[in-house]
Amino acid sequence: MRAVTLVENTEGHCGCIAEHGLSIYIETAKHRLLLDTGQTDAVVMNAQTLGIDLAKVDTVILSHGHYDHSGGILPFAKLSSTARIIMQRTATEPHYNMERYIGIAPEIAELPNLSLIDGDVRLDDELFLFTGITGRRCFPTGNSRLKMIENGEKVCDDFRHEQCLDIVQDGRHILLSGCAHNGILNILDRYREIFGFMPDYVITGFHMMKREGEHTPEELEVIRETARELSATDTVFYSGHCTGLPAFDEMKRIMGDKLRALHSGGEIEL
Repeated sequence: MRAVTLVENTEGHCGCIAEHGLSIYIETAKHRLLLDTGQTDAVVMNAQTLGIDLAKVDTVILSHGHYDHSGGILPFAKLSSTARIIMQRTATEPHYNMERYIGIAPEIAELPNLSLIDGDVRLDDELFLFTGITGRRCFPTGNSRLKMIENGEKVCDDFRHEQCLDIVQDGRHILLSGCAHNGILNILDRYREIFGFMPDYVITGFHMMKREGEHTPEELEVIRETARELSATDTVFYSGHCTGLPAFDEMKRIMGDKLRALHSGGEIEL
């Protein structure tokens, strides 16, 4: 299995574009797939730089309905009209950061190869998508600014549009989530509810981004408690994007080698 960070906020491979967004390219025995596509055509340009042929991708998974994960879908669609693009039906609904629209481009919903799903779906013996994350332990405080439309009014987003991907390869389980808006601990609680064990690897943002010195004492405690719980597992975590460098560094002090950084163009060691 091969995994490459095609798009992330920080540069890892010389010549690869870094932007606020996330895209992970994965090769399994049966699939070439993308989890998310960043916010621009950087996903296409970085793939070209790295010698990855996106025309061979057969599956695109959108983790949730935000622009910085879906913006590369339309540039990608110019390369492939056959790859199945899979998202929760609710990901096509409008989403906002307070008053600013941060949802997907409406044109994505018109693509002929788009598959809208509702809830958990097993795609095959390698790929399983799940939702239904209702816990609120160590819930990211940045979510308070994020809105959805209900009964014609903006209300706090409940992230029903967020889905997570479990990949089984060579007896190992790899869990991927775009931003873990529902909180990584709650996602893992749902994962254990489904599978009865922890994944071997997790690739995700933690949605804890703030500038150095901006986290409140309460937010720092959420970051540290999350790190303490994750460090008590046997799972290795790869993170970046919406985690933010201050939060990543704080978690790294607690988790050590169990937490590793994602960078644009970087290979992920699994």
